[in-house]
Amino acid sequence: MSVRPTIAAVAAAAGVSRQTVSNALNAPERVKPDTLAKVLGHIDVLGYRPSVAARQMRTGRSQLLAMRIEPVRDGVNGVVGDRFLHALAEAAQAAGYRMLLCTAGSDVDEVAEYEQLLATMALDGVVLATTHTGDTRRAWLRDHGLAFMSFGRPWGDLAVAGASDSSWVDVDGAAGTAAATAELLRRGHRRIAYLGWPAGSDVGHDRRAGWLTTMAAAGRTDEAVEVTSEDDIEEALDVVEDLLRQRPTAIVCASDTLAVAASAVLNRRGLRPGPDVSVVGFDDTPAARALGIASVLQPLDQVAEACIAGLVAQLDGRPLPAEGVLLPPLLVPRTTLADPAP
Repeated sequence: MSVRPTIAAVAAAAGVSRQTVSNALNAPERVKPDTLAKVLGHIDVLGYRPSVAARQMRTGRSQLLAMRIEPVRDGVNGVVGDRFLHALAEAAQAAGYRMLLCTAGSDVDEVAEYEQLLATMALDGVVLATTHTGDTRRAWLRDHGLAFMSFGRPWGDLAVAGASDSSWVDVDGAAGTAAATAELLRRGHRRIAYLGWPAGSDVGHDRRAGWLTTMAAAGRTDEAVEVTSEDDIEEALDVVEDLLRQRPTAIVCASDTLAVAASAVLNRRGLRPGPDVSVVGFDDTPAARALGIASVLQPLDQVAEACIAGLVAQLDGRPLPAEGVLLPPLLVPRTTLADPAP
């Protein structure tokens, strides 16, 4: 059985002290560049890995971060959460942390899970998701001294009361639907419909706002047809049938789930998504890519990296920026984004 290399073995091989090896790993700015290169080279050759237990004892941290996972809803947009979790685990691991996942049926249950983890595992921090108006989780985390970052802005009253809150990262949904609407207008579309979610979703309201303000700026409010559906393909099929009776030339959707439903109804009626009625989704899921549906891509890797960077900064006692991080999405054109039919 091979013996695990120690910090003393690295120090002996590099001809330096154990403290120098420790500095090379934890405070490289204190080590001369040539010495740092030599130490890191020997760490590589020997395959030395710092002891997590020793680091936990030294720093007083568990190196554990927690996040609540949402229930599975559908096979289209469910992959968005999976992509984010993968990116988050990668970013956390690169920073020397591990992610703990928990399930909860409500915000109250979620807080109870964090309380249990804090008591039993010395939890270091939390990544919040699905922020919403009336969200009380942020206040609880602050009151209990837990570092946190949220994928999602403070909404509603919190957006006003917590104007200086910078513990969040989000994607500018309004900018995404605005870009889709602007591109459709540029191509000559005038009657651009919006297929959105029912009232009550802060994210849904944000995405709707991008479409509506762009239509208003173009003087096309009278042609801004709008319908809503739960984020469910079966329900959306009936809604799209009603929408097509209002003869839109393009449909901007709040999600790829709704865009898949819109494309399915068009095909069922003998119409081509794109050449006959353009369709744009949101989230750029594998389903959208497979079906050639234009969509708005969220930079989930950047969101995850910014969340972990914010958490590590808090844990290291470094200040966060004055405001949260709002990242721009990217419109991905495909065959369903086309000029209006003549």
